[in-house]
Amino acid sequence: MIDKKKLRTVFMGTPTFALATLEGLIEAGLPLVGVFTQPDRPKGRGNRLTPPPVKELAQSHGIPVFQPERLRRPEAVEQLRQLAPDLIVVVAYGQILPQQVLDIPRYGCINVHASLLPRHRGAAPINKAIIEGDPMTGVTTMRMDAGLDTGAMLVKHSLPIQPNETAGELHDRLALLGREAMQETLARLCMGTLSPEPQNDALATYAPMLKKEDGQINWQLPAQQIHNLVRGLDPWPGAYSELQGEMLKINDSRMAEGQGAPGTVLAADAAGVLVACGQGALRLRQLQLPGRKRLPAGEFLRGCPLPVGTRLGEVAD
Repeated sequence: MIDKKKLRTVFMGTPTFALATLEGLIEAGLPLVGVFTQPDRPKGRGNRLTPPPVKELAQSHGIPVFQPERLRRPEAVEQLRQLAPDLIVVVAYGQILPQQVLDIPRYGCINVHASLLPRHRGAAPINKAIIEGDPMTGVTTMRMDAGLDTGAMLVKHSLPIQPNETAGELHDRLALLGREAMQETLARLCMGTLSPEPQNDALATYAPMLKKEDGQINWQLPAQQIHNLVRGLDPWPGAYSELQGEMLKINDSRMAEGQGAPGTVLAADAAGVLVACGQGALRLRQLQLPGRKRLPAGEFLRGCPLPVGTRLGEVAD
């Protein structure tokens, strides 16, 4: 048995996804001896130096915060050693942990990953699950090794993906699920009942970091695939198509009935812009031009009419 009140713990995480798990550790009463997070970065139009969400939460609870530019640098590793952690919990930290860091805590480094491993290893598992049309996803806690999300699995919690759910919405549900999975992992660690399960590398898929160009819509694809892309890239980087040489962002869509040449506007009203796809049609309910706000279809059409027969995806001469 391990007394969690004596389990010196370091937390490593950066974005909002990590907050729920850190809150869970705080509420569990673990002695959190330090939080490692990414350095403050310029953000917004004024490029103001902005602290990561995890830093703000840690400081509000009086937990020491460390922000090394590179965790593998000797001074950062030594800083971590001085904290003498028994356990390191990692959630979306944003840096790869070198072996010398993995070797520090006696109970290892445990990561909360937002997929049902070995499916969707990598940086963008939430987006990829939606884009690929997965009916289910979840979170996996794993004992970290030197590979990319290749460590032995500890606890899995799953949930269904809703038909119109966006990556942003799924992100929030998985963050809470990650907290639950980590709480179960911690309880089983303290009771000595964890049973690490090696991953089957033959079943592994990858979810690389997203790029803006990943959002370009190919209207020759079936409507369901395009709908998955729109959902999977909301809120960032966003799905888009060309409209008379401009980028038209598609922020919200629904499956619909209709047929025609792929990319052709079949109807346009307050309910949305109906566009033909390679198979079926899609109703675009929220659109955005460069430098403008997201607008519901009705408002968008008042400033930018899209007559029936307009072709999306075509670049003006």
